[in-house]
Formats: sequence, structure tokens, C-alpha cells
Amino acid sequence: MEYKYLNRIDSPADLKQIPIDELPEVCAELRNFIISELSKNPGHLASSLGAIELTVALHYVMNTPTDNLVWDVGHQAYAHKILTGRRDRFSTNRKFHGIAPFPTPYESEYDSFIAGHASNSISAALGMAVANPGVHTVAIIGDGAMTGGLAYEGLNNASMIDSNLLIILNDNNMAIDPIKGGITQYLVDITTSKTYNDWRYRMYTILKQLGIMNDIRKKRVQRFHNNMKAILSKQHRNIFSGLNLRYFGPADGHDVKTLVKILQEIKDYRGPKVLHLITQKGKGYGPAEADQTIWHAPGKFDPETGQRQIAKHSKLWQEVFGETLLKLAEKNESIVGITPAMPTGCSMNIMQKVMPARVFDVGIAEGHAVTFSGGLAKAGKTAVCNIYSSFLQRSYDNIIHDIALQKLHVVLTIDRAGIVGQDGATHHGLLDLAFLRPIPNLMIAAPMSAQDLEKMLYTAVEKVNGPIAIRYPRGAAALEPGTAEWQVDSSRWQVLEPGKGRKLKDGKQAAVLSIGAIGNACREAIADLDIAHYDMRWLKPLDTAILDEAAQYPVVYTAEDGILKGGLGSAVAEYFAAKGYTSKIVMIGVNDQFVEHGTPDELYHMLGMDAEGIRATIMKG
Repeated sequence: MEYKYLNRIDSPADLKQIPIDELPEVCAELRNFIISELSKNPGHLASSLGAIELTVALHYVMNTPTDNLVWDVGHQAYAHKILTGRRDRFSTNRKFHGIAPFPTPYESEYDSFIAGHASNSISAALGMAVANPGVHTVAIIGDGAMTGGLAYEGLNNASMIDSNLLIILNDNNMAIDPIKGGITQYLVDITTSKTYNDWRYRMYTILKQLGIMNDIRKKRVQRFHNNMKAILSKQHRNIFSGLNLRYFGPADGHDVKTLVKILQEIKDYRGPKVLHLITQKGKGYGPAEADQTIWHAPGKFDPETGQRQIAKHSKLWQEVFGETLLKLAEKNESIVGITPAMPTGCSMNIMQKVMPARVFDVGIAEGHAVTFSGGLAKAGKTAVCNIYSSFLQRSYDNIIHDIALQKLHVVLTIDRAGIVGQDGATHHGLLDLAFLRPIPNLMIAAPMSAQDLEKMLYTAVEKVNGPIAIRYPRGAAALEPGTAEWQVDSSRWQVLEPGKGRKLKDGKQAAVLSIGAIGNACREAIADLDIAHYDMRWLKPLDTAILDEAAQYPVVYTAEDGILKGGLGSAVAEYFAAKGYTSKIVMIGVNDQFVEHGTPDELYHMLGMDAEGIRATIMKG
């Protein structure tokens, strides 16, 4: 498609050549381009549509890449990628060997800091602003990231340092699901009149032109501004002003010409400052505006009709979790669910719809989710806390100090474990087995099938009296051989004794020890080979009876959907060394690396972790 403006914008320098009155047309073309591209190559649609005017204004006013733009989460950054030389490669976004799903300095000098997990932008941008005070540094935070505690640690520190930091709050009242909590309502309640803003800008400009605005006078004027704002808005000083951060807004985040003028006016104000913008997730595309949760990442769709292409699939792992949790909660009134802003993604919304008072969406706050679960458990509840594997990393100390140390009955259900696909290195769940295994008192399990997940959940909530983690991957749940579909069925629930695996296949030449869903690829790889196969089920406690039996084979293969250092292979090697066993151990998993983005099939094949790769490793001996 021919675009009047986009086709000649290869960098922000080209954007700056366009008259300000024509910028709304640039925004319209960006919106159409993103909708067209994502209809064919799925990605994060609604968030990027909501940040188009903001992105255009920033690159129009700031001197990027010398000036630094630090994006939070990265869902908002597609327009940024397109304006910074990646338009012609944007069709490869999130594809294997294509451009990255989120901003990363490995890809472009315009990507000042990596984005993928929420709430880090203020801290990172503050560090950059302090280290390089001669340039402008902007943190763009939104999509629910203001519920994360790290954002407030950054704000607190920013209030103590005289830096040239601008924090832009892209306030769309959404993460993936609508944001919950008092912070959200607080941001909604902040109001500042246009009359006040106009008056303040005029006052500052006049004083600056007269040359009487030194640092002492500026602080006095700022205090006066804050007091006037409280009077004009009929409310107390807001949290930003209370921290001595210059606060501007709220302003319309979709009025690009006004945004340019505001940024030009405030960018040279010394000291940390906040610009609060009100935006709409999905702006400019009716279906995305109407259902922002679905259109956060809608998959393929018809851009004209908004009809989504929904592929038929068997039960997803998260659906097995969600439906089983509801059935368990119906039988056990002590069960409560906790999720950090992922009720739809993890399928806890299934229980939430039926029992809303027993499900707690705490916002993007994984550490709090874990400690909150610990408090619930200490008071007698059975807390089931579901967190994506890559985000669980953010709550490591909480798991150790607030859960495991006290032996509290918290069930950590770890979604998106292993390779997750196109979201790439920031989202793969490859580290959980390794970082959880050293924690005392914590049991760790991984199901090979939907039926096993059902049993593990039953065991965890009804028969375990301490902390336990159950990890499972993204995508369609594997089924036990001989079953064509899965439906929740409490009649087949049984206790899976902690530390007891199962033998799936006899063999004489070697043994394969697998844990979790990768066992299905192992099963396929060795179907016609004279090799034994054991599904360990538990990483901790280990089934030492299986290990003693496996030690009788000359070669033992371990297979896990995670990083090798510290996982199942390491645990087996440690046990064999302690017992003096001399079998050769060959570990199948992810070596010491971060894994790029691509489809799970592409990535498993690249890593040698699909059935073909596992068979090739075994045939080498």
C-alpha cells in the first residue's frame, strides 16, 4: 500500500520535516499500517494503537537516538519501531529471525533499554538521566505498569535527584485485563483544568524570559504551583506533586499537535517531571476499542470486518488449570485464587466468574501476589497463586522469605513454563526449575498430560500441607495415550505421591528421564528404540528409586523444558556423583543462553528439543 507520509519516513529526522499541522495524517497512516500488518502477522495491537500520537510527538520533539526513550512493557512500541527504520521489516515482527517483539538495544540504537516486563522504565531512565545529564531522558510507562512496586521505588528515588528525567504516564486504565485497585481509581480522579495549565505555562515562560528563574525561585514557584493546583482542582496534592515531581496534566494523549506543544514547552524544565496523558487502548479501531482485553493480542483478523480467525484447538494447559480449579473450589471452600493481572491469560477468570469474592486480581505485582498468598495461607486459606514463569522471577525473595521459610500452604501454579514462542527472550519460562530447586521446603512438580495436571492440582490443594509449585507450558495440553479429549472429571482424581514418578516404557540399552510436557516428545523419539523411559513428575523430591534403577544403564538421558544448569539433569548428576554411579549422563534442554523469538516448533527444533532432535541426540549415544 502506498502511504503519503510513512513511505518517506525512515528515521525521526524525516518525521521532523513534516509540518506540525500534518502530523494527524501521519498518525492515521501509522494506525492503518499497524492494523493491516497485525491482521496478517499477529502481535500486540490495542496498546500500540493507543500510543501512536504520543510516539509521533516524542520523536518529533526529542532528538532521538541521542535523547533516550525508555519504554515500559513494550506493548506500546510498534509505532516507535516503524518510525525508527524498521518499517520495511515490520512484517517480520515476532517471527523467527525477524525483528524482536519488544524494544531491545540489540536491535536498534533507538531502543534505549530492554522492555518486556513491567514497571522498570522509571528506574532505568533515572539511571540514564543521572549518568548523562546533557540529554533528555523519557520513561514511558503505561499498560498497568504503575501497579508494580518498582515504579514507586523509581519515583521515590527520582524525587531525591535533580535529573533531566521526564516520566510520561500513558494512562489507559488497562493492562491485558482492566486494571484493579486504588491506584487506578486515583489516576482517574486526578483532574487539572486547562485554564490552570495555560496560566502556569505563561507564568513560567515570562519568568524565564526575564531571567529571574534561578533554582531557589523555581522551587518556590513549584510549591506555589502545587498549592494552586490543589485549590483549582479541589483536591489534595497528588502523589507526584507530593514527591516534588513537576506534574503536568492530565492531557489528551490523542491530540498530537497539542502533545508536541506541551513537550516543546516542558522538555527543558530542569528537574524530574511527570506528564500524565489519558489514552484509549485500541484507539481508532472500533473492535479494539469495544473489547480491549481480546484485542490486546487478537491473533489474525479481517481488518475490514474485525472478524477474528479463531483456530479450533484441544484444551489449553491454562484451561485445564482453570476448569479444574473451579471444580476443586466448589468442593473446598478454603480455596482462593490469586493472579497478578492475568485472570484471562491463566484462565482463573473461569473461577472468577462463578466465585468473584474468592479470586483476587492484584495487578502487575508478582511479589505482592506471592506474599499476599502467604498471608491468606497463614490465616487458614488454601491459596492458589498463578503466575507466568518469566514473571515469577520477580517474586523470588517473596517465595523464599514469605512462603517457604514458614512452610505455608501456597500452591504456586506456574503458567507459560518452557518455550512460549513469539514473545521471545523476556517471556520464555526457562529458569523456574533451576531457581526453585534450591529453596528448602518447596515441592516442585510438572505434568506430562492434562490428566496429570488435574491430579497434581488435587494433590496440591487437598493432600499437601506446605508450599508446592506446579509448572506447565503454553499451548494445547497433551493427553494420555488412548484419550481423544479432556474434560474435568473429579472421579479420576487421585493423589500423586510426592517424589514418585512412573515408568512409561521398558528398554535395555539406555534410560530416558523426563519431567513435564517434554516427555511427550521423548515418547515419540524413542517409540521404536530399545530404551526405557521414566516420567519423573517431581523435581523435588526426586524419585531416588527410579534414579537407582536408571543407574544400571550405561547411558542415562535427562530431558527438561528449561535451562540445564540447576534443573533435572543437574539434580540427577548430583545424585549419581554422591552415590558413586558411573553411568554416562547426557542432558537435553537449554544450554547457557537466552532464546530468541519464533514459533515453539521452530525454537524446539533449533534447540534439539523436539522429537527429531531428541532422537538424534540419543542415536549419537
